[in-house]
Amino acid sequence: MDSRRILSYMRECEGEIIALIRSFVEIESPTCDKAAVDRMGTAVADAVDDMATVARLAQSEHGDHLRIEFDIPTRADGQVLGLGHIDTVWNVGTLQRMPWKQADGRLWGPGVFDMKAGVAYLIFAARALRELGLEARRRFVVQLNSDEEIGSPSSTPQVRKEAAQSAAVLVAEPSAGLEGNLKTSRKGGATFEVSVEGVATHAGLDFAAGANAILELTRQIQVASSWTDLEQGVTVNPGLARGGSASNVVAEHAWAEFDVRFSTREQGARIEERFASLVAVDPRCTVSVSGGVRKPPLERTADVVRLFECAKAISSQLGVGLGEASVGGGSDGNTTAAMGIPTLDGIGAVGEGAHALHESILVDRIADRAALIASLVQTL
Repeated sequence: MDSRRILSYMRECEGEIIALIRSFVEIESPTCDKAAVDRMGTAVADAVDDMATVARLAQSEHGDHLRIEFDIPTRADGQVLGLGHIDTVWNVGTLQRMPWKQADGRLWGPGVFDMKAGVAYLIFAARALRELGLEARRRFVVQLNSDEEIGSPSSTPQVRKEAAQSAAVLVAEPSAGLEGNLKTSRKGGATFEVSVEGVATHAGLDFAAGANAILELTRQIQVASSWTDLEQGVTVNPGLARGGSASNVVAEHAWAEFDVRFSTREQGARIEERFASLVAVDPRCTVSVSGGVRKPPLERTADVVRLFECAKAISSQLGVGLGEASVGGGSDGNTTAAMGIPTLDGIGAVGEGAHALHESILVDRIADRAALIASLVQTL
């Protein structure tokens, strides 16, 4: 079977894969530092120079995004899209307190799990097909974004453009849990800001004439928080709140910012309607709402299940069990899935500690994970 050949190749190349991962981890690339992210982009471009055409999609504020089209023999028209990102949440200098190391059966370092190992797997997936002389059904195009950790504001249009031309999307974000589960559903997210304008007065001399914006805001927070429905996968979190000017002044201004997560597009639309319907309890106050859905959910559709079953069958050939999971965080896969493009997420590194000091991946899952991606590219 080709999957077994690919797995053998990945095992033989494990040292090279680890070396590439290390080179990426040791290029710190926080989203907010364009020069740093562009250094990472250059390293990726250099790593694929002999087997792909690379387009750097220039950005003025964020690092440049990369479009990589691999030179692999294909049997049919169309493309499979690999998605990933080259930015991390870690500031330059993190390596001093969180250095790269290989120990205890793991690779450690900032961004190794989320998701520089996944970037390396995409590259070696293409390399395996080329060097083993295996045809892919369709072209293999990879887009690597520079702003995913802040919601992909500049890369989303390009994601949509590439996804619209793709038969399937493989998102090399890290897996869910140390079992290596794929992510067959992700919650959508929304952000809302609720602002209240009251009437300011002296809290001692003219208390009754005032209309306290903070008090009114607490009422609105209670209403919005009641929309949380854990069984249905909806959470409404008032994460930030500010108000008032001094303790002896009846507060004239107050505001709160809400993070909302939801499992279906219908739930997202309903939440938008609910926030828009908020009205002041105290008629002397005014309530205004801004914001809305920032990322749609990745729903477990029949197309997603079909891709997962394909991956599960390949994993079985590789001698590895494969499960699935639903997670609360979003990725660029949310965008492609909402377009109706079959999307499979979490096919990257197996490990733990995204955005945490114990970020690490399992060395003994490198070969089979890279082989899974290569086999999916060959098959889809």
